[in-house]
Amino acid sequence: MSVLQMLQDRSNTTCELCTSTTNLSQYIIPPSLNESVDTCVLVCSNCRDQIEENIEMDPNHWRCLNDSMWSEHIAVQIMAWRMLQRLRAEGWPKDLLDMMYLDDDALALARATGEDKDESEKIIHRDVNGVILNNGDAVVLIKDLKVKGSSMVAKQGTAVRNIRLDRDNANYIEGKVEKQQIVIITEYVKKL
Repeated sequence: MSVLQMLQDRSNTTCELCTSTTNLSQYIIPPSLNESVDTCVLVCSNCRDQIEENIEMDPNHWRCLNDSMWSEHIAVQIMAWRMLQRLRAEGWPKDLLDMMYLDDDALALARATGEDKDESEKIIHRDVNGVILNNGDAVVLIKDLKVKGSSMVAKQGTAVRNIRLDRDNANYIEGKVEKQQIVIITEYVKKL
């Protein structure tokens, strides 16, 4: 059974955040690289667009987190926590965050993207042109790069999809080149 099918079974084919039943897809929780039921949630297109910041946040849409934050599934709890953190300036999310409990491992994963930090504290990854990079973006290499510890050379023009950001260093991202996970310096990539 595929991960998507397991998520649909788990959620009764509804968005695990807002309970919508239309335009559902699986969302891999950053910085996870592996696709599994424990690292994914089933979300509607409205939730996904706001999570990925493709559209402006609608605070009223996220009042649904009052229910989904109590999910028995850790992945859903982590996404609820992250979205409440983004909205904490609204007031009501702070009350929900005060009630919410995540164990140490889940809280560490929830904090991995820095949602709980103020904008001034966040590490911002930028490509060679100064464009902000996000988890899941696609980039292209702007020069040939020798991969340390191997004889491989990542060629200029190679597209690297579904990148992951290093949460401790704004100069590093991770991605797969020729099925090998490598660390890439941001000054050698351009966002697609």
